[in-house]
Amino acid sequence: MKTEQIVEKVIAISLTVLLLLSHTPKVFAQTDTIRLQDLRLITSALKPGLKQYLVYYQNVKDSRRMRFSLWLRNVEIEKRNKVNYFAIAQHWYGADSAAYRSVYSLNKMADFSPVYHAETIGKKTKAYNWETDKITGADTVAGNDQKNFKLDFTLPNFNWNLDIETFEMLPLEAGKTFAINFYDAGIDVPQYVLYKVTGSEVITTSAGDKTDCWKLFTESDYKGRHFTETYWISKEGHEFLKEEDFFDGGYRYKIKMIGAAPDVLARFVK
Repeated sequence: MKTEQIVEKVIAISLTVLLLLSHTPKVFAQTDTIRLQDLRLITSALKPGLKQYLVYYQNVKDSRRMRFSLWLRNVEIEKRNKVNYFAIAQHWYGADSAAYRSVYSLNKMADFSPVYHAETIGKKTKAYNWETDKITGADTVAGNDQKNFKLDFTLPNFNWNLDIETFEMLPLEAGKTFAINFYDAGIDVPQYVLYKVTGSEVITTSAGDKTDCWKLFTESDYKGRHFTETYWISKEGHEFLKEEDFFDGGYRYKIKMIGAAPDVLARFVK
């Protein structure tokens, strides 16, 4: 794991179902499959606004050091040709400028179907036009490293890069398991990923409030290594408040910051 970017991609690739759900009818019978055409996401639960997350990594064998970063995710609603879209901009900051990542995604508000996705890491930009039956490199984006990319889909899918926003829209209930057809743009192929509601827990937020949350869990094995991720999502407001991951003998934590956190984006000199 050389950098945060590699960690992210390894987690994304590893957290997949080892067998396609179409080959596991017993799993299907007990699972709520989240498909675009079924309109099962509660899109009204995704609230516009700037959301900030403190992300830190703990190596349990190194008690004198941790790695920290700040992730900003700004959700806006835009209307284009009389159609409403979620426009989501992300900025990932670390102590080293090489860790900076900017991401922009556009999704239809009605069903959260991806329309466009672009990310820039360092000097490399990858931009895609996303449709229900295919994804292609955006040839109008200057310097796009993926301008010749093309992949046909057998089924519509969701943007895995927007997993936090997707989780906030799930119809969470006790005992439920969800199969979500996710795709990480430019990597492998779309795959169903299982997420299980393992219970609930009252947590204390950074604002000092006691909040009752659903616990959503996923796990997998990749190249002989076991990965787990647990997410805490508030029952009342559908807020993604906390995440705890375990892989390679270490932990990654993601904590939503309080609304009083300064808007650092607005303070950068333009």
